[in-house]
Amino acid sequence: MAFRSIFKKRKPKEKTKKEVTLPEEIKEEKPSTSEGEESKLSSSPFATAREVKVQKGKEKIIGQGYNILKSPHVTEKAADLAKKNQYIFKVTEKANKIEIKKAIENIYGVDILSVRIIKIPKKPRKLGKQRGWKKGYKKAIVKLKEGQKIEVLPR
Repeated sequence: MAFRSIFKKRKPKEKTKKEVTLPEEIKEEKPSTSEGEESKLSSSPFATAREVKVQKGKEKIIGQGYNILKSPHVTEKAADLAKKNQYIFKVTEKANKIEIKKAIENIYGVDILSVRIIKIPKKPRKLGKQRGWKKGYKKAIVKLKEGQKIEVLPR
């Protein structure tokens, strides 16, 4: 009969919760904002409890741009497009044009005229008998206002 006892449901043990008390100084502290700025939490799918600053109609998301942009795409074609004020970035698969525009404006502090998106599909590759896949990705071509530049590779 001991064999059947292993199938019986057991009651979970009650865990004791330890309460941590914070000093009164820390409880009362709130992030300070200057005049004309408000703080709120972002509702974007990429933001996880990050802070948003609103300044006179413009929404500036702190730290979110780095979640959207992966890296600049550096090729010969990208170098030719840089002469025409267009830059290429690899971005996350779920990012859309509006999020990409906001991210680049926040990180580099430039004005963007247009954003074009290209999705590169994954491709099958073979090395001897081994078969695999070359990763796909999404890239964005961003056109800037005349006279503005982004330094993709710092010197």
